[in-house]
Amino acid sequence: MTETKIIPIFPLDLVLFPRQELPLRIFEPRYKQLVDDCMLGDGQFGVCLIDETNSVNGWNSPKMVGTIAKITKCEDVEMDGLQLHIETLGRNSFKIKKIIPPSIAQPENYDPLSVEGHHQISELHEKIGTEEKMYIQAEVELIPEIDENISLEKWKNLVELWKKKIIKQALPQIVEPHSLEHVLEQYYLTTDTPTIDYIYSLSALGAKDPNDLQPILEATTMAQLIQKVEELLTIK
Repeated sequence: MTETKIIPIFPLDLVLFPRQELPLRIFEPRYKQLVDDCMLGDGQFGVCLIDETNSVNGWNSPKMVGTIAKITKCEDVEMDGLQLHIETLGRNSFKIKKIIPPSIAQPENYDPLSVEGHHQISELHEKIGTEEKMYIQAEVELIPEIDENISLEKWKNLVELWKKKIIKQALPQIVEPHSLEHVLEQYYLTTDTPTIDYIYSLSALGAKDPNDLQPILEATTMAQLIQKVEELLTIK
């Protein structure tokens, strides 16, 4: 039987891949609580792309597959403690089995960037009890990592698809091939020994929207992963 565990969930407008770094600025009270709880525990929470078609108690709902983020650094942005800066590193991907809603529903006309919005949430939290969780949690099942290798031939094929897509998207502007080689060098993607991390990074370079990357995160075999990346990079 597959092991499950309950973790905090942070829906974001991005896809985090395993072993990718993700810096975040935390200012909402509910996510400050999430970070505080993580720092008292194992420092891990789930990052999921926002599911635009659903909500949880009025808040942004997560897609069902995300990535564990491990906090590697946490510090106050200002001395007032109202904002935190955290650095995280992606670990395993996971599948949500059950969503645990937050204790507070999103108030009407809530503005997360305003002082009034912060006071509004803090007052609600005090009323229900500060031990209650303001953020979404979920029971998740970890997804085993893809441990297969990608051949150099298949990697070069993906790179060529990426180049063709960039050249086509830039029209009528002409993109010189040497400039694309320079981009690959900048992102450390010039290699004769490609790994799965190279595939993730190339996909991110070729995507226009975070939703384009979700199927790639959800791939569970190397063959499926390559197929999804080929679909992303193929000019429609």
